[in-house]
Amino acid sequence: MSTQFSIGIIDIGSNSIRLVIYEINSHGAYRVVSEHKESARLSERIGPDGCLHNKDILSVVPILSHYSRLCKAHQVKTVRAVATAAIRNAANSAEVVRTLEEQTALRIEVLSGTEEARYGFLGVMNSIDIQDGFIIDIGGGSTEVTLFRGRSVAESFSFPFGAVNTTRQFMRSGTLAELEVAGIRRMVEEALVSQPWIRKSPNLPMIGLGGGIRTLGKMSQKKNKYSLPLAHNYVLKAGEIDYFVGLLPSLTLEKRKKIDGLSKDRADIIIPGLIILDTIMKAANCSSFITSGAGLRDGLLHETLDPQQPMKTDVLEASIENLLMLHPNGAVAHVRHVDKLAMMLYDALIIDPAQQPRSKRYLHAAAKLYRIGASVHYYQYARHTQYMITQAHIDGFSHREIVICSLIACFKTKSRTHAQALVYKDILAESDENMIMKLGLLLQLAIALDSSETQPVQDVEVSLSGKTLTLKLHCSHNPAHELKMIELITKDFEKGSGLKLKVQAVAFSRT
Repeated sequence: MSTQFSIGIIDIGSNSIRLVIYEINSHGAYRVVSEHKESARLSERIGPDGCLHNKDILSVVPILSHYSRLCKAHQVKTVRAVATAAIRNAANSAEVVRTLEEQTALRIEVLSGTEEARYGFLGVMNSIDIQDGFIIDIGGGSTEVTLFRGRSVAESFSFPFGAVNTTRQFMRSGTLAELEVAGIRRMVEEALVSQPWIRKSPNLPMIGLGGGIRTLGKMSQKKNKYSLPLAHNYVLKAGEIDYFVGLLPSLTLEKRKKIDGLSKDRADIIIPGLIILDTIMKAANCSSFITSGAGLRDGLLHETLDPQQPMKTDVLEASIENLLMLHPNGAVAHVRHVDKLAMMLYDALIIDPAQQPRSKRYLHAAAKLYRIGASVHYYQYARHTQYMITQAHIDGFSHREIVICSLIACFKTKSRTHAQALVYKDILAESDENMIMKLGLLLQLAIALDSSETQPVQDVEVSLSGKTLTLKLHCSHNPAHELKMIELITKDFEKGSGLKLKVQAVAFSRT
């Protein structure tokens, strides 16, 4: 793949310091090619005078120097290094930044609480198709809460408490007694008084960002034996936050480290973060909780890539196109044409009126992406495609919709789809298998209509009379390969759809 350029994002957080390197290829598609994390616990290092002292400042230098070398090794042209609450709130913030810049030659941006919330909001909005809700970003030294309406920020505020500094203040013994839990809740509730808007928008979903939130999602998935281990856009079941808030404070640190999904480096700070989350969710009376794998660093990427218009107008379409352009495989004209033909067939037949237009978008995504597995290996590319769609995920789709799309894209037979769907029986609805089969058959027919990959079929007239489906193909050149392929799939199509298929090819005429 020809690489156009790379962007490095360094996030100097209150708990950890991260580097993410994004590769942007010649098609403008981006992906993460390297990610690194080091624990720093800067919020713990703040002295009684509110300062970060010289030895603590210098302890960060080797991490940042290493990240700078990594960026050079990856030939990164643009590096953005940002600092959040710990450095922002330090009494000697300017001195900290000056020392780090002198020692590392990096330019460091200190984000205000408002900026931190805005970048988190941008990362979420470009990766989840949702109109209204709350976003909560629980870092090591601060908690940002944002209310959005119609995908625009309505209210936002940064609270000066996070998982690390709250642990330091309340959890001195390694466990939390009921009195200390109550103390954290009281601290949060008192802070919420200054932001009454949080209580005035009930029954909205809350989307959570940050390492502690992702850890919560992983614990939930392990507990539920969830079949699709994607952190992004995972919805916790009702009552699960209460379950973990009730369980974890009574456990010793060593026992917490043994909980599936709870990383050892977060076992000591997870509880205060959960109590902050639970208290704010209850105050907001949220309807559900969603974990996000995208946040501040993603927001910074989008602003860096397109400072004039960092917000995507169509999250799903942008994600489909990005995935396609990461794996074009020389078949882009073909899959775009297959998509066009599939949409023609769908509009004429309206496979599932109850699901329309969602089911149309499933077919659209599957048509564009069905060949991406060829970038692994052409032979058995359907198997690779199914894996790639589920593991890379498609922004704008729920987990259920991602699985549906993956199974449509790799559809071959009803029995094969049934076996594949059983793996995801905890995610799929009972009716989904029938929809996948119908849309999969339609996709196979659209693929057959361009099996030569030379686009002879320019238009399709579709008519349905009783149980007979007639396709009149308007062609720009000889569709011999297409007609042969349609003949090969006709038996399976007719058996699966219950329709008799008739095909007629005519010369394409321009008016």
